[in-house]
Amino acid sequence: MRVLVTGGAGFIGSHVVEAFVADGHQVRVLDAMLPAVHPAGSTPRLPAGVEFVHGDVRDADTVDGALTGVDAVCHQAAMVGLGVDVQDMAEYAGINGLGTAVLLAAMARADVGRLVLASSMVVYGEGRYECPVDGVVPAAARRREDLDAGRFEPPCPACGRQLAWQTVPEDAPLDPRNTYAATKLNQEHLAAAWASSTGGGAIGLRYHNVYGPHMPRDTPYSGVAAIFRSALEAGRAPRVFEDGGQQRDFVHVTDVAQANLRALGADPPASALRAYNVASGHPHTVGDMAAALADAFGGPAPQITGEYRIGDVRHVVASPTRAEQELGFTARVSFADGMRAFATDPLRPAP
Repeated sequence: MRVLVTGGAGFIGSHVVEAFVADGHQVRVLDAMLPAVHPAGSTPRLPAGVEFVHGDVRDADTVDGALTGVDAVCHQAAMVGLGVDVQDMAEYAGINGLGTAVLLAAMARADVGRLVLASSMVVYGEGRYECPVDGVVPAAARRREDLDAGRFEPPCPACGRQLAWQTVPEDAPLDPRNTYAATKLNQEHLAAAWASSTGGGAIGLRYHNVYGPHMPRDTPYSGVAAIFRSALEAGRAPRVFEDGGQQRDFVHVTDVAQANLRALGADPPASALRAYNVASGHPHTVGDMAAALADAFGGPAPQITGEYRIGDVRHVVASPTRAEQELGFTARVSFADGMRAFATDPLRPAP
């Protein structure tokens, strides 16, 4: 299959490209090489034979050219991370929202009817919770005064009791709680509208906490694993926000690449978007991750700070069942093995 991978020079995208090439697909990469991720003057890390187009997914003429002769699109290009502050909003909306709309319109013109979209767990907001009195309920928004007092667990919106987290299925209510999350959900909605209008098929892969070799380091948009790793390399203790008890699912980037490969070979329902969690199925706390990484690196031990960021959520833990049953995808890299390797994996140089 001839596949266009947008953002294919990025952290996840480059691993996706490698998986596609290894499976025998012909790959073309479109990437803007944004300075927030790529050091000035850097060249993309791509397998031999992959065609590279340096351009912005928001530019219609560039996208039209990149789609020539293509059978399917794997859309990885995005501005990621929680961001710095509200001044990032316009760039998030432009790259993630407008860029996706330009791409989908160009796919309609080129009669390309197959899309794999990189989405994110952030579309769920706070995950799935159960109250001992009121049953399954949406978590109430966490208040500044509670966070300041070290009360990090979201309360029941009905009775105020502490909730117990549960795994999140793909049909859980969507509730984005920061700018990045809002734009990722916007991407899903745009892809669903494109599929409905054109009869195309789209698969949305909701990545959970991805880590692994060639993560970008020392940027405001770095993932937490890379931030902890950079601290350890500098001889500093990883600084863990809140009390370290935030539940997450850490999934290795090579497993994420395999999920994309499975999605590329699947038959999505026509005129619709089908979403899948991409996760290991084995949750750990952020504190657990920091401790495992520090142990593998040789210290120093993590520091629990009690600090917090508005827009962070407490617990988001995926149910991998749908991806297992429908895509045949199961993550292979264990948490222990992945963290042990990540302690010495190469990271992408700081911009």
